[in-house]
Amino acid sequence: MGVFEELREYSDVRLCPLFRRYMEVRLEVTAKTAFLFILPQYNVSVPTADGEMVHYHYGPKDLVTVLFYIFITIILHAVVQEYILDKISKRLHLSKVKHSKFNESGQLVVFHLSSVIWCFYVVVTEGYLTNPRSLWEDYPHVHLPFQVKFFYLCQLAYWLHALPELYFQKVRKEEIPRQLQYICLYLVHIAGAYLLNLSRLGLVLLLLQYSAEFLFHTARLCYFADENNEKLFNAWAAAFGVTRLFILTLAVLAIGFGLARVENQAFDPEKGNFNTLLCRLCMLLLVCAAQAWLMWRFIHSQLRHWREHWSEQSAKRRVPTAPRLAARLIKRESGYHENGVVKAENGTSTRTKKLKSP
Repeated sequence: MGVFEELREYSDVRLCPLFRRYMEVRLEVTAKTAFLFILPQYNVSVPTADGEMVHYHYGPKDLVTVLFYIFITIILHAVVQEYILDKISKRLHLSKVKHSKFNESGQLVVFHLSSVIWCFYVVVTEGYLTNPRSLWEDYPHVHLPFQVKFFYLCQLAYWLHALPELYFQKVRKEEIPRQLQYICLYLVHIAGAYLLNLSRLGLVLLLLQYSAEFLFHTARLCYFADENNEKLFNAWAAAFGVTRLFILTLAVLAIGFGLARVENQAFDPEKGNFNTLLCRLCMLLLVCAAQAWLMWRFIHSQLRHWREHWSEQSAKRRVPTAPRLAARLIKRESGYHENGVVKAENGTSTRTKKLKSP
């Protein structure tokens, strides 16, 4: 028994520290790998008046984080679809076309509402609304706060997840080009603001855009529930035009005038500086072209809607004027006609015969 007790003491003293060290190394390696997927990378300590703050900049490892949140977004998409939208659509008894649009608007209402709340919180806490000059001052904005970078990564993950969702949701072929257009439009603008270090301006523009889109999809859901309810569409039509005006004004003010007055005007991709005349013109051209295209589609759809509405109203006002014929009582004699003479059913004429005098 003494030998076994010595072996057990030896294992407790020698093997336990080795096993503990092995587990620590293993957990450390897995933790680093997990943090690569879960948390934003490229953190930098930036000195401030209150001390040091941890900020972030972008890099190739962000693609891994975006990939992870693409899968998270797909799962959340499926949860919203199964436990909320499917239960509501069964009660409405929609057609296939309306059912597809209902699912699209339902998903986007949830996304736009959460994005508007999140974006508004970030803009207010970072002080971008109270100090509009911060949108272009101290450019390039290479170092981002945690919440700003995490917001952009989640936005990119959502719009990238929308591409495989076209297959999972079995979207009709007629709807795929339209959805690809606005998915690519969002990806270009969000990635452009993130990579060109215009994250502050991009946050404010997304807040305006998402607010108008949330109103539109809410109006469409209310229309599917009650086809006579079109008041929210009128509110969205007014908000849409105002939003285009604000986005264009803010983009021209920040890019055209604000960045033009910044002292550091040079093309230096290593430092994240893209403040040159050519880059500013390209950015303004992209924003203006996108807003003009959206406005053209809006006007075209409104004209088509008004044309259909007017045709329906004119059709209702028309009263069918059918010619009224005077009611005539037609007395037909029994029998049938033969050579203009009415014959009886037995073939004899119905006229009275004259009797010959004897």
